[in-house]
Amino acid sequence: MTAHHRSRYSRYAGGPDPLAPPVDLAEALDAVAEDVMAGYSPRHALQEYLRRGGRNREGLDDLAGRVQQRRSELLGRHRLDGTLNEVRKLLDTAVLEERKQLARDAMMDNTDRAFREMQLQNLPKSTAAAVNELAAYDWQSSTAREAYEQIKDLLGREILDQRFAGMKEALEDATEEDRAAVAGMLQDLNELLDKHRRGEDTDADFQEFMAKHGQFFPENPQSVEELVDALAQRAAAAQRLLQSMSAEQREELMRLSAQAFGSPGLMAQLGQLDANLQALRPGEDWSGSERFEGEEGLGLGDGTGVLQDLAELDELAEQLSQSYNGSRLDDLDLDALARQVGQDAAVSARTLAEIERAMHDGGFLQRGADGDLRLSPQSMRRLGRALLRDTAKQLSGRQGRRDTRVAGAAGEQTGSSRPWEFGDAEPWDVTRTITNAIRRTIADGGDPRHGLRLAVDDIEVTETEARTQAAVALLVDVSFSMAAQGRWVPMKRTALALHHLVSTKFRGDRLQLISFGRYARTMDIGELTALPAFREQGTNLHHGLLLAGRFFRQHPSMQPVLLVVTDGEPTAHLLADGESWFAYPPEPETIRVTVAELDRLDRLGRTGTQATFFRLGDDPGLEHFVARMARRIDGRVVAPDTGDLGAAVVGEYLRAHFRGRAYGEDDGAK
Repeated sequence: MTAHHRSRYSRYAGGPDPLAPPVDLAEALDAVAEDVMAGYSPRHALQEYLRRGGRNREGLDDLAGRVQQRRSELLGRHRLDGTLNEVRKLLDTAVLEERKQLARDAMMDNTDRAFREMQLQNLPKSTAAAVNELAAYDWQSSTAREAYEQIKDLLGREILDQRFAGMKEALEDATEEDRAAVAGMLQDLNELLDKHRRGEDTDADFQEFMAKHGQFFPENPQSVEELVDALAQRAAAAQRLLQSMSAEQREELMRLSAQAFGSPGLMAQLGQLDANLQALRPGEDWSGSERFEGEEGLGLGDGTGVLQDLAELDELAEQLSQSYNGSRLDDLDLDALARQVGQDAAVSARTLAEIERAMHDGGFLQRGADGDLRLSPQSMRRLGRALLRDTAKQLSGRQGRRDTRVAGAAGEQTGSSRPWEFGDAEPWDVTRTITNAIRRTIADGGDPRHGLRLAVDDIEVTETEARTQAAVALLVDVSFSMAAQGRWVPMKRTALALHHLVSTKFRGDRLQLISFGRYARTMDIGELTALPAFREQGTNLHHGLLLAGRFFRQHPSMQPVLLVVTDGEPTAHLLADGESWFAYPPEPETIRVTVAELDRLDRLGRTGTQATFFRLGDDPGLEHFVARMARRIDGRVVAPDTGDLGAAVVGEYLRAHFRGRAYGEDDGAK
């Protein structure tokens, strides 16, 4: 007999959405890397991205704005006289019905009637005083008596609702037995809390209490600590509610409280409860207040709930600020966020937390030797690939060519392979492709003997390299004018794109990154990417050329290629003692030693050093200087726009590498 199984479906109740696509980190990584290149630390850059959010995603600032808006709505909608107004209405009803009865009752003694009418006529204006004065009044109207008794019932339910959410509705139309059960619960609760304060309670005490009174606690606490937490938060909110009232309102409620259920013992039990809770949770806010300016009256229970909401909103605002030590988005209370400002806000916050977690735990950020966070090599490769792709598009547009895969053009096979990418025209490495397919099939639980299907990710192509290997020195100006003129980030993007091209497509070449400001120094790509803009004077091209010469001499069999990116004339040079000499305008000695070092570089290599100067800006002195430098060594000058710098540098590298066979002259060359 075949069994039939029926599937059941229910509403999604939060948590990671099993149908949600994986978090796309590309936008986050690009934004973080852009800020890092602008001078932010990776930690700060990630925090800024999380605050701003993405193109189609709310950030922490947006969520914090929604939290603040919700807080303002609560304060602007409500006022705290709801219970007093309800009591006043019931009192007016009772007095009116009693007067009607006195007027109708023809059998009543006229003296008695006159005395009662005078008593009702001369009631105090204070609601609380009037209610208390009528406590011993012998009501002649049953309707009036019922209205007055409703005052006692309302006050009792509201006061209990302040401490136990939902009690107002639960005790509506309550019997004496129901009220006795509440009184018994309060007595047992205070005994339990007293024992807990002294450290004498046991888990059995808690379990016995919950078995007897669990219906009063919908939060379903699992320990006495959870019970205390829930009660203390509510009781503290009740205290803040009283503090938020005017002095007259507080006095009225305190005088009315004696009439709650007609039982002064109730207030004594609640007072003891508050004392226990304050002793157990002194860290709660027991003395704060809020300013309500709305028109919608709140009862004591509902008002306490609103004060709890405001406290929860304040806690959410602190969590969203991420301003405390050790803050992580995993700290966010997503249930509270959904409850206060909507499920969509919780989804946005969860996504941001997943991005933060993935950036930290997924290998995109790592700690350096100094303990600071840095972009990992994985991040650098991913960013470099994206920048190189953008650069290739710019090159294609400038030269009228499609995006050409240049690895191995006009070259020999290196014996290595790499994963196939869209547009690759190199031959497949069949052995490695089939091996990849076999490994994948086995990993997926299949048997390659029963058939093998290739996937795109299996394909590898043979890699070739150009016949002429190059030693490339990229010198980048890091004087403060580069940052001040908006050239700092484009310079770094250019270096990263060139680094990725050399390290992935031309692995036989060698690339040295050299920064020059007041001094010059060699850097790896991670150091250059994270380099902040320093406010220092000096453009020491002389020192940069010295380091380039050392690099070229370390690779004597390679063709030297010099690429210099600068926006100013040399204003510093290195002295014999290693100190940097700065002068502006440039001194003749600075120009002389810089030119002499360039001449020495030109004598390296079989065909001399191939040099290109990238002039940024329109400074006439710089234009004259780089033109003279280029003529001395038969080099080139390119004056690109800042946004076109990456394409210009990569294009010149390719031109120098292939000696014009694959790429023509740049339009920006002079």
